[in-house]
Amino acid sequence: MKKYTFYSLLFLCMSIAACEDILEPKVDNTYGDEDTWRLPEKAEGVLLNAYANIDRQFDSYGNNFLDVATDNAVTNNYGSAFYTIGGGAISSPSNPLAIWGDAYTQFRNIHMFMEKGLGENIIYNLTSATTNQQHKNRLKGEAFFLRAWWGFKLLQHYGGKTNNGQALGYPIITRILTDQEATNPGLFKRNTYQECLDQISRDCDSAAYYLPTTYAGEDQIVGSAQIGRATKLAALALKSRAYTYGASPAYQPNDVTQITGMGSFTVVNNATYLANWEKAAKVSYEAITQLGNFSNLIAKNYNAAATPSEFLFRFYHNNRALETRNYPPSYLGSGFTGPSQNLVDAFPMKNGRPIGTPLSMYDPNSPYAGRDPRLDSTILRHGGSLGGVPLDMVLGGKDAQGAFPQATRTGYYLRKWLSDIPNMLDPESPQNDHHYHVLLRKTEVYLNFAEAANEAWGPTGTIPDGNISALSVLKSIRTAAGLNSDDYLGEVAGQGKSAFRALIQNERRIVLAFENHWFFDMRRWLLPLNNPVMGVKITRDTNGALQYNKYEVEKRGFNDVRYYYLPLPYDEVVKNQLVNNLGW
Repeated sequence: MKKYTFYSLLFLCMSIAACEDILEPKVDNTYGDEDTWRLPEKAEGVLLNAYANIDRQFDSYGNNFLDVATDNAVTNNYGSAFYTIGGGAISSPSNPLAIWGDAYTQFRNIHMFMEKGLGENIIYNLTSATTNQQHKNRLKGEAFFLRAWWGFKLLQHYGGKTNNGQALGYPIITRILTDQEATNPGLFKRNTYQECLDQISRDCDSAAYYLPTTYAGEDQIVGSAQIGRATKLAALALKSRAYTYGASPAYQPNDVTQITGMGSFTVVNNATYLANWEKAAKVSYEAITQLGNFSNLIAKNYNAAATPSEFLFRFYHNNRALETRNYPPSYLGSGFTGPSQNLVDAFPMKNGRPIGTPLSMYDPNSPYAGRDPRLDSTILRHGGSLGGVPLDMVLGGKDAQGAFPQATRTGYYLRKWLSDIPNMLDPESPQNDHHYHVLLRKTEVYLNFAEAANEAWGPTGTIPDGNISALSVLKSIRTAAGLNSDDYLGEVAGQGKSAFRALIQNERRIVLAFENHWFFDMRRWLLPLNNPVMGVKITRDTNGALQYNKYEVEKRGFNDVRYYYLPLPYDEVVKNQLVNNLGW
């Protein structure tokens, strides 16, 4: 008899033949087949594994944000693989970003639940047949969403071009495999990127059909007690993300786009390329019609009792882990994350103009004055404060380079997502605070639309049967953030699609900083990956004036086009004879 352990199922290797029994018995708290698929809380527990294995905090990459492997930041966590990954330390046998086994484990859990957890023998509500069916419908919708989620994660990490110019994704599996199938290496072939995108789309549509739009009120099935589970809005947002990736130049076969070097590509089939972006824009617009307005950038902690409407799919945690790892050492933190001067320079002035451009009013001798308000919501810099205590980044100051072994290497510390409670890490009375880990949010969907609409119809072109454009969306986002940039946005829109594309890319970089998007955004856009990470050293001259000197902190070793894609796991390539990505 096979044994299942509630909330702790052993995971499936992709080569199922390597496991003699997929679900090995545990010493205690074990349940047999007849128990797991008869008792509702245990059956639902199988599905909940697919939630439980989603990252719960932003710095889940070896206690780092994925931004530290880009030109957005560096890490002081020298023992982490993500300290070396920025130098190009990725290979097929050793990939710190590998999620292959985790994803297929969750597929297995989801498919077991779909096939066994929704049958007539399992009753989720004994008093009402209607409520019982509603519960099953919600769980079915969650299963479709979670399969789409893990499918997208596989596509995000492993989708890419091959040496012969195909665009491939992952091997699609939509059911529990038989023992005979599991031992057949020929079964496991990578589907095309488009086939994977189509599968994710179908699952998102099914999820949206069965799930409530949001969770609110006192209803036991779709009431506020269920906040944190998948919803219709989350499914629409995930579909928007998937199609935005799917239209990107990195994921087209060579008969549509061709990579011509680091940071460059050509469009071979313009009609197909534009059709992909048009589809992505329509998918995002479908989501927008359901979402309502977005809010200002969410950067700080929030009370867990009230989820901001901006958040479509989120987890939360009540601890001080982010602060312990990322507060400056003078505030008793480890200062792991050092935002870069590159990222600081990406934030415009409050009038929306890039620093150093005509009419921007940027003063290099007072570089933080008059800037985009989102800068101080994202990054701690000289003259800012944390918990009411000012930061001193001038060389020799308590927060500057060299002040502590773990002091900043860039001249900056992380602000976004951290609590502002005074003396939070006081060793005699440390405090916890509520934090949100937002996985899908409204502003990203609007940015998805802006990107796709610009490619399909240009900056000012509106979607058919709609009244919004890439330009109008960016105006709304920047107005909500406190910028007065309509004049500048209009000027850039007048320069055409290419100029507005760069503006949208920069806006995504700012809005989604330290949400683990930039690493993948750079790759799907085929941007240069080898820009060195810059920092700033601040000194005081004999007259007391501050001098800001930029310098190179760390090189980035992604100096080959193969780094636009991640390698498939070596074992899977060998055992299942899978075609690897370009250059691996």
